[in-house]
Amino acid sequence: MMAGSNAELLQLLYWGVRILAGICFLHALITRKDLYWILILALGTFFGGIFSTLAALVYTFQVLIPSLRGGGKAAGAAVARGVEAMKPLDVRIREARERLAESDTLQNRADVAALQARAGRPEEAQETLTPLLSGIYRDDPVVLLTAAELDLARNDYAAAEAKLSGDTLRGSATRTRALTLLAQTQEAQGKPEADATYREAMQGANTEEPRTRYAAYLIKSGRTDEARALLDTILKSESRASALYRRQEREWFQMAATLLRDLK
Repeated sequence: MMAGSNAELLQLLYWGVRILAGICFLHALITRKDLYWILILALGTFFGGIFSTLAALVYTFQVLIPSLRGGGKAAGAAVARGVEAMKPLDVRIREARERLAESDTLQNRADVAALQARAGRPEEAQETLTPLLSGIYRDDPVVLLTAAELDLARNDYAAAEAKLSGDTLRGSATRTRALTLLAQTQEAQGKPEADATYREAMQGANTEEPRTRYAAYLIKSGRTDEARALLDTILKSESRASALYRRQEREWFQMAATLLRDLK
């Protein structure tokens, strides 16, 4: 009788750890953890095994629980970015305008202006952003970044560079986007420092945009071997990435594939 109870308990523990491995596997995919974590946890999820089971326990205490305590929003934010990136630009603008009509906040107004600028509608973007360009919000990082995007869309590269060159936009929330835009403005003006700025933007980036734009810059500069190696790296990242990240970065993966195809 006791042997039967022990067997049932072991069975429950076994399946409990398998389920835990599955949760860890999904977390590692969504938050783009190192490939070895994804592979080990996949083995634990689909095939079991002592080593993979132990890895799931280690991941739980070293990665999953701390992330739920201190950075539990990361996976949710990644999901939200992926879903948002899949929507057509016109739909994103319409939804952003609806949010602005409901609540006229700095962030909502800046979001609408940024999307309008990316859609090639600089006049609308300027009209949307104008109320923020004076008063207490004029030096806000979100306003500066959106205004710089608008300058870039209007080919006013010097004005964009002036906004992007200060320390205000070097915070973690805007760093990658600000450096990428700064590199674009420097490239458009033929400035050699664009190379170093693209490289700086690539460090710690959570998007493929800086690498892809840098590859395009290398091609324009005649450095095709460097560009080819970088594009190969980007497309290898795509093959290893989660489905969510591939959808989120679809624009840049497609651009990288096109650049590489044109090189051959």
